Amino acid sequence: MPFIYLFRHGQTFYNKNHYFTGWKDSKLTPQGFIDATKVAVRLKGKRIDVAYCSHLSRSKDTLREVLKYHPECKKIIVDDRMIERSYGKLQGTSHRVFERTHSAEELHQVRRGYDHHPPGGESVKDVEKRVLSFIKELLKKMKKENINIAISAHGNSMRPFRRYFEHLSIPEMMKLENPWDDYFTYEVK
Repeated sequence: MPFIYLFRHGQTFYNKNHYFTGWKDSKLTPQGFIDATKVAVRLKGKRIDVAYCSHLSRSKDTLREVLKYHPECKKIIVDDRMIERSYGKLQGTSHRVFERTHSAEELHQVRRGYDHHPPGGESVKDVEKRVLSFIKELLKKMKKENINIAISAHGNSMRPFRRYFEHLSIPEMMKLENPWDDYFTYEVK
């Protein structure tokens, strides 16, 4: 049976400093490269035939670390259906600055509200629609070609992946914290 190996990019400077990152291209911190290396070592004994990432450097750089142990992987595909959630006008704004004019509940709603759209941005529900489109195509490809897949995703795009494969409710999905230094395995039957 083919497998999906799903992981989040390593820590970025925006993550470290508590900024709304979204589609901003925040680079990995030194700790982020350590995180990526931990994922790489944990995946060392697995077979990866095809790998996916978004166009953002944090996704690409994490995948690059993982693939150092996988010369068998001959194909890397950039697909932005699994890119991080867009925070719209909030991208590049620190959580602390946001909290100066908004309540803690409003911050929580922006970060963890399933249907909530930040100004000019996406809800997690929007992210889920595009991720489900990606999953549908991916599963067909995997079954047809019998290949193992690695996916270097983002915190909010991992939530719908995990909801789908782990059969989670929306509230369960929204409580997920996705590690920077580990991965999830899903068998495709």
